[in-house]
Amino acid sequence: MSYLKSWLKVFLIWRIKHVPERQFVLFASVLIGLVSGLGAVVIKNITYEIKWIVQQEFVQNYFTIFYFIFPAFGLTMTYLASKFILGKMAGQGISDTLFAISKNHGKMSRRGMFSPMITAPLTVGFGGSVGLEGATVFMGSSIGSNLARLFHLNQKTVNLMIGCATAGALASVFHAPIGAIIFAIEIFSLDLTIASIVPMLLASSAGAITSIWIYGDDTIFKFVIQDKFAPKDIPFYILLGLIGSLTSLYFVTVYKKMGIMFANIEKKWVKLVVGAGIVGALVFWFPSLYGEGYSTIKALLIGKHHIVMGNNSWFGSQNKLLVAGLMFTIVALKAFATSATIGAVKVGGIFGPSLVTGCCMGYGVAMLINYTNIGLVSETNFALVGMATQMAGVMYAPLTAIFMISELTGTYELMLPLMICAAISYSINKYFTEYNVYQQKLAQQGFLITHDKDKAVLTMLALDKVIETNFIPINPDMTLKEMLFTAVENSTRNIYPVLDDTQHFLGVVTLDDIRTIMFDQTQYDLKVSQIMHGAPEIIQSSDTMEQVMDKFQSSSAWNLPVCENGIYLGFVSKSKVLSVYRRKLIDFAGV
Repeated sequence: MSYLKSWLKVFLIWRIKHVPERQFVLFASVLIGLVSGLGAVVIKNITYEIKWIVQQEFVQNYFTIFYFIFPAFGLTMTYLASKFILGKMAGQGISDTLFAISKNHGKMSRRGMFSPMITAPLTVGFGGSVGLEGATVFMGSSIGSNLARLFHLNQKTVNLMIGCATAGALASVFHAPIGAIIFAIEIFSLDLTIASIVPMLLASSAGAITSIWIYGDDTIFKFVIQDKFAPKDIPFYILLGLIGSLTSLYFVTVYKKMGIMFANIEKKWVKLVVGAGIVGALVFWFPSLYGEGYSTIKALLIGKHHIVMGNNSWFGSQNKLLVAGLMFTIVALKAFATSATIGAVKVGGIFGPSLVTGCCMGYGVAMLINYTNIGLVSETNFALVGMATQMAGVMYAPLTAIFMISELTGTYELMLPLMICAAISYSINKYFTEYNVYQQKLAQQGFLITHDKDKAVLTMLALDKVIETNFIPINPDMTLKEMLFTAVENSTRNIYPVLDDTQHFLGVVTLDDIRTIMFDQTQYDLKVSQIMHGAPEIIQSSDTMEQVMDKFQSSSAWNLPVCENGIYLGFVSKSKVLSVYRRKLIDFAGV
């Protein structure tokens, strides 16, 4: 290990002397894109191998009870691997990555570089109803974070490398390099500049190339447009956007409520049992809920809805109304299956499920329109556009939805309806909830980085780094004379915290409070309790830096005390915060 460290030190010194920072960032982005892309390919291959083994024909035809057993087995194996091998639950993916950027200076555990290769295939391969994208993004982001820190890159570049890794991983999974870049920009709120876009282009291309080397250049979903878009269909696409906004709002609501339900279950093994029971039962009755569900998308995009029905022939494969009923049933149940899977083991993402539910929703809407004879629309076109509609409403990433779907299927002929439906779904859902499912918890805690650079830098400041403790405390029972000779005489500060014997904060005395009496010996018997007054605001140790600055703003104070459960910790000065903020801003902006 020491040998490797010495070689790394030599390399870093050589790099600093001979390779300009900008060129090295380009090199690092390619490397990170390649490694993240290969990692995504490994996860996908292992998952599909497990799925191929367990979904043999005899299981599908004769032993359907295994559809109940397999998800429970996979979730249990994931739980055991996380607890006894990895030592920690692997993480949900995109939410954890956002937390690392917002609150942990882009630092991610080394465990994240390999743990998704174990947990994601076990969860999804055996039927967990989630997508692999969350795991691939988490793994890629961990790779980007650790390599960037290994190369001693600054804070802004670490965040950029996380975005590059995300783009590389998604480009490898979907063969959609442009959509992958837009996803990283929309979800992680990265600055869109030439300095950031070029590394992301290189990383995304590198990730896509790794997948093309292995799988070829075919798109993940086969789609041949049979009915061209016509202006007369616009009202129907508007209807699709409206219905899609409702189904995406439903998906998000179920996801949040079930997340709260699982969070209230204290014992992890109980979460596992509850989650496995829900997923197993749903997959048993509706095998199309098994795993990611991309086989459902592939079937619907070529109009073969009977494949999706499977053993549910009682829906009637030719009756449009009953087919639409099945489609919306899948939409309704997929939200529960996905939420239960994530609630049980915190592995997987909602990217894939949002595509599946969107595809079923679009196909179902088209079936209803055609059944009512108010018009004749293409079921496959609506299935395709429905994917973008649901994605835009669930993830608040309309541009990602538009370009990702176009790249996934290799066609741009439906760009206009994609734009209409994505805009409608995004706008309606944004009206009801400001943040998407990835951002909601962080936003509530005040840790979310947004496109507002001032707020972004504030979230990176740690309160404990700006607390000053060189204030001499005084006791309320002290006389003015004792205060002058024990505190004022020995202090360089003009404010004195008043504490009781248990270090609880009671108030303050400032130099201005005693300036007119400090030389009047007739006043020396005054007690500190007679002079002290309360602080204009008290900063709690749990406050975010944004809340701290709000308290400075509302109180017009330059120094405020910091307490934890009433116990005095120190003071924070506005000048210290602004000084640290300025240094962090320089680092963040790379100037």
